[in-house]
Amino acid sequence: MHRFIPEMVNFAGFTMTEVPVNHRPRVAGTSKYGISRTFRVILDLFTILFLRRYSDRPMRLFGTLGILLGGTGGLLGLYLASLKLWAGVERGIAGFQAMQIGERPLLLLAVLLIILGAQFLMMGLIAELIVRTYYEVQGKPVYYVREIIRVAPDAPPDVPPR
Repeated sequence: MHRFIPEMVNFAGFTMTEVPVNHRPRVAGTSKYGISRTFRVILDLFTILFLRRYSDRPMRLFGTLGILLGGTGGLLGLYLASLKLWAGVERGIAGFQAMQIGERPLLLLAVLLIILGAQFLMMGLIAELIVRTYYEVQGKPVYYVREIIRVAPDAPPDVPPR
């Protein structure tokens, strides 16, 4: 994760500057950097992006995924239920019994998406509890203070700070 030190430093509220260095050519051996390391770098990038955007509010990610998956599954279930009910309206009780939705793969997909949606919502709630516990136990605030501005002690109380 050393490639992302500038991003982590920026995330913590600090600034960085670059210093020119004297790069020397390789004296012996060959580079071990290949296509296999590229996948690890991509995974590290996803880790940094997740920590940057959702480290203090994981429910926003997991909840969004849960609502999307569960909502899609619910819509598919409503579609299948409407097919079954419509067959009953058109052809009576015989049509209702003749329409088989239990053997369709779409029903399995709908149930799977609803279950996945519920799991993502629960994972988001658990992650929220873990994050809040982490910050409270460590005594860390969820934010960084860049600068503290003090008001002069003899200033009247209605003067806002600079």
